[in-house]
Amino acid sequence: MNESGERDKRAGSDGHGDKPQRPREPGGGLLMGRPFGVPVYVAPSWFLVAALITWVFGGQLDRVLPELGNIRYLVSLFFAVAFYASVLVHELAHTVAALRFKLPVRRIQLQFFGGVSEIEKESETPGREFVLAFVGPLLSLVLSGVFYAGMRAVEPGTVPAVLLAGLMISNLIVAAFNLLPGLPLDGGRMLRAVVWKITGKPMSGTIAAAWVGRALAVAVLIGLPLLTHTGALGNSTEDIGGMETVTDALLAAILAAIIWTGAGNSLRMARLREHLPGLHARTLHPARRPRRATDPALRGPATRQRGGRPRGLVVVDAQGEPTGVVREAAIVAVPEHRRPWVVVSGLAQDLTEDMKIAAELAGEALLEHLRAAPATEYLVLEETGEIYGVLSTADVERAFVSAMARPQ
Repeated sequence: MNESGERDKRAGSDGHGDKPQRPREPGGGLLMGRPFGVPVYVAPSWFLVAALITWVFGGQLDRVLPELGNIRYLVSLFFAVAFYASVLVHELAHTVAALRFKLPVRRIQLQFFGGVSEIEKESETPGREFVLAFVGPLLSLVLSGVFYAGMRAVEPGTVPAVLLAGLMISNLIVAAFNLLPGLPLDGGRMLRAVVWKITGKPMSGTIAAAWVGRALAVAVLIGLPLLTHTGALGNSTEDIGGMETVTDALLAAILAAIIWTGAGNSLRMARLREHLPGLHARTLHPARRPRRATDPALRGPATRQRGGRPRGLVVVDAQGEPTGVVREAAIVAVPEHRRPWVVVSGLAQDLTEDMKIAAELAGEALLEHLRAAPATEYLVLEETGEIYGVLSTADVERAFVSAMARPQ
């Protein structure tokens, strides 16, 4: 499974006078390596699913190779690791294609149900979107063929033969599942690319693929337990007990929830990207222009907007050059009766070049700047260098909420 999207996590400084910290490297579990420069993480949930695979596959081995005894669990653990190595190859295929198309990849994460390649930008054309989505299932199919060839080359009924057969089948299932035509699966992205190509509108493709994804979630929720109960998946109905029925229903519910949630998230991200051009540094609360704080005291009149709302301040030196920004939160935290005795410089953040943004910055360029230089406030400047105002991350968050609330 492959998901992509904008990540706009920002962190404020630790103190009022501290410089903003550079963004930490994206986490998400245990760092395993950096193939192609992209960090690969194993989420804590992977250890749970690895234990589950070890237990289930161990039970299968007990029926096929009973002479193994308890060693079967060691073989099963090897299978779990090898299977997720195959999943990693699947995700690396997405990553290589994304890098080939000059799309930044934030990280790869192996988790409970497969893996996620976090691609930070959308493909520019439907053709690239289709290729980017298809390469993952294609690599899983290729791996399935490789394992099949290996299985034919070894002696049947041996541990290598059983492992290769399991890896062949599991990769075939991964490929087939991801080719289902609904978001957030790769097949859904392929469907999105096709509808995008036909209509010329990426949003139309997203809507179509997301609703197909929701229909798939319902089908999985109802159909998977039904198929298992009727023996359509190769199990004898006599062997299906109450515990197995509950397990199948729980698995179906988890899968359905993942697909349904992923489809909804894809819709929300598409709506956000559609409104991104409206996120403009100049128009995000343009009336909230700060006064320059040349007085050493945090006086009430200098910290109030019409209506009594506190606002950020720009601290300037004797020559009128900006040297710092006082956060709105810092002003609010000071009771009004104490402000005449509070020194502005004690509340100010030192102004760095990264905290200065052009008034014309908009859309993805604006969000990328805020993500790369996290802070709570930014100084907005005109092309001439004149101070336009202070942009708060709270302004951007409110604009996000407003954009998401607009009707289609």
